[in-house]
Amino acid sequence: MPSHFCRRFLLTGCAWLLCVHGITIANDGDVAWLAEVQRPPASPPKFDVGTMQPLLLDGDQKIVDLAGWQKQRAKLRAEWLKFLGPMPDAPANNETTLLKDVSLPDCTRQLVRYECEPGLFVEAYLLRSTDSKFTGLRPGLVALHQTTNTTIDETAGISGPDSLQLGLKLARRGFVVICPRCFLWQNATSLQAAVKQFQERHPRTLGMHKMLYDARRAVDILLAQPGIDPQQVAAVGHSLGAKEVLYLAAFDERIKAAVASEGGVALRSTNWDAPWYLGPSIREAGFARNHHELVALTAPRALLILGGESGSGAADGDRSWPLIEAAIPVYQLSGKPARVGLLNHHQGHSISPESFERIAEWLEAYTSK
Repeated sequence: MPSHFCRRFLLTGCAWLLCVHGITIANDGDVAWLAEVQRPPASPPKFDVGTMQPLLLDGDQKIVDLAGWQKQRAKLRAEWLKFLGPMPDAPANNETTLLKDVSLPDCTRQLVRYECEPGLFVEAYLLRSTDSKFTGLRPGLVALHQTTNTTIDETAGISGPDSLQLGLKLARRGFVVICPRCFLWQNATSLQAAVKQFQERHPRTLGMHKMLYDARRAVDILLAQPGIDPQQVAAVGHSLGAKEVLYLAAFDERIKAAVASEGGVALRSTNWDAPWYLGPSIREAGFARNHHELVALTAPRALLILGGESGSGAADGDRSWPLIEAAIPVYQLSGKPARVGLLNHHQGHSISPESFERIAEWLEAYTSK
């Protein structure tokens, strides 16, 4: 484990038990501010999050232990995957073709191509710090980009504002990072054209499952790289990338820690009904799913939702709290601290420098847990 990770564990591990709003949190290497992101908003959010089915109820029977939840979890997972539609088995080939190799003062940045769906290829950046202080096996990170025509260039640090260069900044903190390109910008002239091409191949499958599938392939490719600890894999994303992180964390247990920034957790919070996500059926009367279920599917692995509500264009914030709150009892069934929370920075659809530090601390603290 990198030395700076060890130092952070020692510092945070010295904290005492915290108790906030009835939730007792054992601080065993936890971030010092865990209780803060589990504190309900001062005023109940007025936003209507839509239907939220009880998580710990199987018919008329309450679920009171981990064994009961595991059965419920398997059922819930299967229902979601059925809704998302089928995808083919992933290719067994995890080889990459190097397209470009750039040496920066403190890391390397390689553009690679690999087989994503069978017979279809995608590009991604791989970033790795060259700082000698990072020794031994390193944690891996999937960094998923937001909606932008420059796609992976921003998160990999080639263009765009510093605040969105998550992949590069976290590589400098010791993660080996992969930044894969979303299918919406892969060999297509528009988002609609990309959806049309995908639906011609998979007419019974939603765009969100394609994004999940591609993110899981990025994990495959990341773990095929040398020097990565397979037990220390994380995910981060902003906006569109946060939506992908929410699904990746829920459906890929290789992800130990995740941060979803401003994706909009509730189905009514943003454009989840777009054809490249879940489509219009989620707006129909009687649709019973909501994303508190994905938060619960992630348990007990660490998930932080970053929101900027009360600022311009925000998709997450206090409005997301009911979905986090609903999942906390599921986390508590594991007997471990509930490592899930909502950080509302109140600065709109953005990532402030202070928020980035929280992102980095969360991932550093929980990727190895």
